[in-house]
Amino acid sequence: MAENPYIKQFPDLMSGKKIMYVHGFGSSAQSGTVSRIRQTFPQTEVVAYDLPLHPAEAIALLREKCQEEQPDLIIGTSMGGMYAEMLYGFDRILINPAFRIADTMQKHGLTGKQQFFSPRQDGIQEFYVDKSLVKEYREVSEQCFSNVTDEERKRVFGLFGDKDPLVHTRDLFQEHYPQVVCFHGEHRMDDHSFMHGVVPVIRWIDDRQEKREREVAYVAFDTLTDSYGKPTSSMRKAIELLIERYQVFIVAPAPTANPSYINKVEQWVEQYVSTPAYNRLVFTNRTDLLYGDYLITPEPDRSFMGTCIEYGSDEFKTWEDIMVFFERLCG
Repeated sequence: MAENPYIKQFPDLMSGKKIMYVHGFGSSAQSGTVSRIRQTFPQTEVVAYDLPLHPAEAIALLREKCQEEQPDLIIGTSMGGMYAEMLYGFDRILINPAFRIADTMQKHGLTGKQQFFSPRQDGIQEFYVDKSLVKEYREVSEQCFSNVTDEERKRVFGLFGDKDPLVHTRDLFQEHYPQVVCFHGEHRMDDHSFMHGVVPVIRWIDDRQEKREREVAYVAFDTLTDSYGKPTSSMRKAIELLIERYQVFIVAPAPTANPSYINKVEQWVEQYVSTPAYNRLVFTNRTDLLYGDYLITPEPDRSFMGTCIEYGSDEFKTWEDIMVFFERLCG
């Protein structure tokens, strides 16, 4: 299979490990997402299975395969996200999980004769969804969140596309799990939403599993936005580069008389930085209290104990200059 030119490879991430992918409704183990995962992480074994149409059989198969394969990470999309939530004891990423799949079927015309989106090993191309099958899905989905413990809450990320027209279960997920991440994308994954929305989360999980401590780079919020409130040139490209090597935190001034400022900054960061900024926004007026290795800021800051990079200076006029610095630094 030809490599996808829009996918970047990360051979050092999840190296020597195993990822299990759980496909969505009407899909198969030949889903395009499986190909994306394999190409992105070439040193990782990726396993996926065509799920039976009947949900009780599907979850039984997945639990059996989890015991056999012992995956280091399970990624489930849509219906697969619903199933993955019930695979307790493993690190999991649930992407647009369809916890109310029976309602989704009825609301969006997923009943009657349907065609599989991707080829299946058994060669079957069509299937039929009747009231009885919808009832089966409703009964199985009601088993979600039945064994959520403090340990499970640390092991599960919920990823939700901001343009998903089919599934809206973010609030339901948040009632049970704290790690809620938004990404720019629709219901089905594409190259952009996978690379910018999913890969950063996989990096965090791999770092935790490996007890890997990355150097810390702080980025002042003022370097990200121009005087019109738009992203500065090459800012997003630079953030994507930095998160490959560093723990990146965005630092904004702590307001004393304008509490709405916090909401404005949070909304701006979610819109223009998205997933990499999850849980990595710091409000402070004391940069001397920041413990880290680099601070990228528009003003000279001698109070910071690490290396201060002055954005807009003769040496670092643009984000392009800063990227060149870090590329040389990292080889």
